[in-house]
Amino acid sequence: MAADQRAGTAFEEGLKGASEKVAEFHEPEGALKRMQHWLHQTPSAVPMIVLAVAVVVFALLSENFFKATTISTILQQIAIVGILGCAQTLVILTAGIDLSVGAIAVFSSVLMGQLTFRYGLPAPLAISLGLALGTAMGAMNGLLISRLRLPPFIVTLGTWQILLASNFIFSANETIRSQDIAANAPALQFWGNAIQPGGVKVLYAVFLMIALVLVMAYVLRHTAWGRHVYAVGDDAEAAKLAGVQTDRVILQVYALAGLFCAVAGWVMIGRFGSVSPTASTGQLGNIQSITAVVIGGISLFGGRGSILGMFFGALIVGVFEMGLRLVGTDPQWTFFLIGALIIFAVAVDQWIRKVAA
Repeated sequence: MAADQRAGTAFEEGLKGASEKVAEFHEPEGALKRMQHWLHQTPSAVPMIVLAVAVVVFALLSENFFKATTISTILQQIAIVGILGCAQTLVILTAGIDLSVGAIAVFSSVLMGQLTFRYGLPAPLAISLGLALGTAMGAMNGLLISRLRLPPFIVTLGTWQILLASNFIFSANETIRSQDIAANAPALQFWGNAIQPGGVKVLYAVFLMIALVLVMAYVLRHTAWGRHVYAVGDDAEAAKLAGVQTDRVILQVYALAGLFCAVAGWVMIGRFGSVSPTASTGQLGNIQSITAVVIGGISLFGGRGSILGMFFGALIVGVFEMGLRLVGTDPQWTFFLIGALIIFAVAVDQWIRKVAA
């Protein structure tokens, strides 16, 4: 026993003056690795670069592209998709997906129109009810996902079908004409009004879209709630252990997404003039919003991305559509290039995620 104690003492005396540093491994960091880290920290950089390159290329190919009227037209065309993209961004940041955004938008617009013209409610009240019901539709998705633990893809695929069917049943396939709305309920077409600085027409809807993007960019980056959204998408279990009420956050995200979709429905009335249950947004809004989100560099795995990136992604689609049209290219090339961009965006996301891994 004494021998063991002497050996231990000798061992400790031998360690005196020895370095206490832990072993470190240094890997030389090249330019590619530094770029990978920068893109990981700035997820909106890739879509911003792609957008800048696209604008320069089309400006060189067509002298009519880089004009105020062209830029204004692009912004007007992406107004609805940009607002739906705000809704989709929130959901995807939590590692979910919402296939019902287009259906909520169209159904909300139909509710606003029918409550005004069929049931005689004042337009402002009908709009308020439409926004509230759109929020409730989103909250229904959130409840099914957060409380019953059902997969977001399956839930929103089901509610997409339910809401589209409810839309046709409630409206009886009736379209409310633009002239009737303008004469009897102009508030429904509010976002279709425009200002014309320098003779360039800019819809109120464009300002609304930009305002929503800026407000949500601030909320997501500079508030506790925004950090909770990212935490839930990054690792829901770890977030729960850290004290985040993950179920409540998911419910709030889907409810807010529903509100944004209802706002997009109101914008649709102003943008197109009429209220139609067969509006293409009901079928295409889901794909268009997901496209803007993916091209915008937001990870489909959740927890990483920027709503500004989504805005750049929507602009990229608008720039490609307008640019190819001005150049006189077959419209099918638009779908070809957008499809290639989606695959490119996902590949870049996988490459960037290796930094976190």
